[in-house]
Amino acid sequence: MEIAIPLFDRFTALDAVGPYQVLSGLPGARVRFLAAEGGPVQSDNRMLTMVAEGRWEDSPQPEVLVVPGGPGTRDLLGDERLLAWVRSVHETSRYTTSVCTGSLVLGAAGILDGVDATTHWMEMDLLRSLGAAPASERVVERGKVITAAGVSAGIDMALRLAELIAGPVVAQALQLAIEYDPQPPFDSGSPEKAPREVVDLVRAW
Repeated sequence: MEIAIPLFDRFTALDAVGPYQVLSGLPGARVRFLAAEGGPVQSDNRMLTMVAEGRWEDSPQPEVLVVPGGPGTRDLLGDERLLAWVRSVHETSRYTTSVCTGSLVLGAAGILDGVDATTHWMEMDLLRSLGAAPASERVVERGKVITAAGVSAGIDMALRLAELIAGPVVAQALQLAIEYDPQPPFDSGSPEKAPREVVDLVRAW
């Protein structure tokens, strides 16, 4: 099974690496990091660089597409080369998925027209403007289209994807293997739960 994760300048690392860590454990899976051109691609904080093995088009028919998010997605919304590849992949994919603002790319490609989807909580209005019906769930599954909310939700999405592909036992084994047992020190992981001063600080960033 081929799984394609497109990289781009200023992607968010965990959006790509979280799903990779889960999905690379699926029996027979081959996860490919691809970009406009093969080679190094810088993440959003400029302190982490990942290497793409080839170009987006080098994976014309992956069974699974995982589009990560990050500040760089804004530059992709008018990138017809990438959007054409995403549309083409979606025609034959088993699952088309996104993490965080990666759903904006799916929206710009026309894949989310009238479809319930999610993204980072600060980008719901932009997601709506791209044709989607924003949903506040952490993972939104509509047929073969699965979208995840901000950053860390990509792990949850990948575990659900693993369940759909290989069954609940394998998915739970993958969860145990990475010891994904969230016990955060704060209950401020959503704007509804976080104190107002915390929400304001994130908006200021």
